Amino acid sequence: MYEGTFPHKRFEKTLSFLRKHVPAPTTVLDLGVENPFSDIMKKEGYEVQNTTGEDLDCDTSKLKESTASVVTAFEIFEHLLSPFTVLTDIKADKLVASVPLRLWFSKAYQSKTDPWDRHFHEFEDWQFDWLLEKAGWTIIAKDSWTHPVNKIGFRPFLRLFTPRYYIVYAERRKV
Repeated sequence: MYEGTFPHKRFEKTLSFLRKHVPAPTTVLDLGVENPFSDIMKKEGYEVQNTTGEDLDCDTSKLKESTASVVTAFEIFEHLLSPFTVLTDIKADKLVASVPLRLWFSKAYQSKTDPWDRHFHEFEDWQFDWLLEKAGWTIIAKDSWTHPVNKIGFRPFLRLFTPRYYIVYAERRKV
């Protein structure tokens, strides 16, 4: 999944944010197949169930059936054609989600070998906030961080101070 790399900084930032806003133990529906971060959450005391690879653009039944108190979506929404539908179909009242931010100096990510590993959306922070608000969520907390790479060049230099990841904790708006 990570092609020989492990995103230590992203995982550390994500876990710190999750601990702060949704302390363990709690039940979590983690969107996406089981992955190394799912295992990290389990070791931290979260009771984690993952979706199983279904196309969430077409099938949101797992979200509708889940009794988890929180949904996590770490780098999932950028892969969906319609994240709005997924966000409105979530039954939990709490959401922790992160997305890669759009970088003006880099094209959207597209794996040449895995058709599921492509970004349909790369958001600006205000766009993701707007999407969440329109889908019925109130953002309680948010953070962003950079993703430097060990390369030489103009774009690697920009990555030193340009935020790449954006994370939010949101609660379902009471109607």
